Amino acid sequence: MCGRFTVKATWAELIALYRLRMAAPPHNLQPRYNVCPADPVDVVTAEGGKRELGPMRWRLVPRWWSKPLKELRMATFNARAETVETKPFFRDAFKRTRCLIPMSGYFEWQARASGKQPWYFTAADGSPLLTAAGLWDRWKDRATGEQIKSCTMIITKPNDFVAEVHDRMPVLLTDDQFPPWLRH
Repeated sequence: MCGRFTVKATWAELIALYRLRMAAPPHNLQPRYNVCPADPVDVVTAEGGKRELGPMRWRLVPRWWSKPLKELRMATFNARAETVETKPFFRDAFKRTRCLIPMSGYFEWQARASGKQPWYFTAADGSPLLTAAGLWDRWKDRATGEQIKSCTMIITKPNDFVAEVHDRMPVLLTDDQFPPWLRH
């Protein structure tokens, strides 16, 4: 389960990799070394055939959620690839609103006798960016009218390398997989 990641990319790297059409960055992009669930994260969406980078809350709140946000106690920052199409919290977003989550690397923890050991995973080729498959949604608080965009990262069984440390890892996409993922 991916619960922490880093982002150290430049605007030039993000615009080139994701083929973003942006006149100017929407905000300053600072390196982040400990992105946690419920933190704001920058994600790539494709609405109307145009890819955009924008901030979202990393913990999915489905648009149909009718209770106050503080009552959402489920861990919805990750969605299992095996059940994302069928679980009520994720299936609607899986059909409608997919995204790309840029990261420079992510952490997984390994249980040891002395406590949990963090391991940091990055691209094997030294690339500054990994891209996780994600889902997003827009939720509106019925009491206040406030709207929140939020996202979740899809996780799967690990490859052989990650399996030595943890039983899950993010679904990582290559640039040729971005269009079909975003198109769904």
